Amino acid sequence: MKYLIIIYLVLFVYSAHAQHYSSDPDLNQSMITLDANARLDFGAFRTDISMGYNISEKKIDYLSAEIGMSAGDIYLTAEIASITNKSVDQIVAVYTVHKDKGWGVMAKELGIKPGSPEFHALKNNAKN
Repeated sequence: MKYLIIIYLVLFVYSAHAQHYSSDPDLNQSMITLDANARLDFGAFRTDISMGYNISEKKIDYLSAEIGMSAGDIYLTAEIASITNKSVDQIVAVYTVHKDKGWGVMAKELGIKPGSPEFHALKNNAKN
């Protein structure tokens, strides 16, 4: 019981200070949840992203430690790279320049327009 209370407190505090990823509330909530889950087991998150997007675990560690990306940022980088057929490095280059503007601006910069099939794919995949 104490363990559950601690988990809920951590999730509550973290979500109160969570990064705002997008103006889309569903996508934003999915990323907040992903961040919270990855904080509990980053190794499992790293393995899932590595296997699902064919990105080395070393690259994921680099994105986290050196670039300062959260799990949500790493996921969005991998997913947008997949959707746009661009490399992870191309997405990271846009991220480093525009990260303060949010992922909506970055997605537009990378060719994903709000309401487009690509945006809906990004949003739907984030829920899963």
